Amino acid sequence: MNTLPTRTATEPTGAATEPRARFGDLLAAEWIKFWSLRSIPWVLGLGALASIAASLKSAVYTRDHWTPGEGDPAVMARIALNDAFNLVSADILMLVAGGLGAIVIAGEYATGLIRTTLAAVPDRRAVILAKACVLAAVLFGYGVLTVGISFGGSQAILAGTGIGQSVTDPAALRYVAAAVLFGPVCALVGLGLGTLIRHSAGAVVGTVVVLFFLPSLVTERYRWSADLLHALPMPAWQRLARTTLAGMRPSEYPATVTGAWVTFAVWSLASVAVAAFAVHRRDH
Repeated sequence: MNTLPTRTATEPTGAATEPRARFGDLLAAEWIKFWSLRSIPWVLGLGALASIAASLKSAVYTRDHWTPGEGDPAVMARIALNDAFNLVSADILMLVAGGLGAIVIAGEYATGLIRTTLAAVPDRRAVILAKACVLAAVLFGYGVLTVGISFGGSQAILAGTGIGQSVTDPAALRYVAAAVLFGPVCALVGLGLGTLIRHSAGAVVGTVVVLFFLPSLVTERYRWSADLLHALPMPAWQRLARTTLAGMRPSEYPATVTGAWVTFAVWSLASVAVAAFAVHRRDH
């Protein structure tokens, strides 16, 4: 009597022959997908040029209108640092980083690529974590390059006035560090909103509303509104960039430097957690 062949223990099954995706492989895949969007180099390049130009223009204005020996040295140092990365530069960085963070995930939903990605890698949270790591790394490098050029160029312009700052100064180092980290924070916020909204235009608009318009809706007049204002990324950056309180409007509920760093960390971690939860719970 014929018998059916049995599978021996040494014969691999189909599932066993399929290697599990390592996290390094996910990082490489997300890196390739990120730079496969042709618009990204243009957005980053033009954003960097605009941000640097705004800072250098501000430094030139300060140099041309500078009166030697005028003003408190601490205030003058703050003016010099503001020229290194002013509010216009911060707005540009915020919009570029937040928009990219929203598009890199919402674009996958729009094209349907997210289904292919999640079919190939069932661990959805690992996919989001890899995407967040690549996004944060790119924007961190982008911030180092953009802020570094802005700081070096602006302080070189102001060197002849005597108020130019060195990056080794504690206040300047904090200022530069806050500007560099502001980009990754905004990008991760965009990633979280993009995962929730899953529509490119809607995700970008939602990111702009949260990062740009929401701070204008609250004030420091009351304790609850001051706490809400200080818990937003843009006001947190402004507090870290405020090297002196001189000349600032007094407030009964001022923000703290420690609280601003905590705000950066909480928004980053919470955005990734929200994105991971949303992609894990939803069907695609």
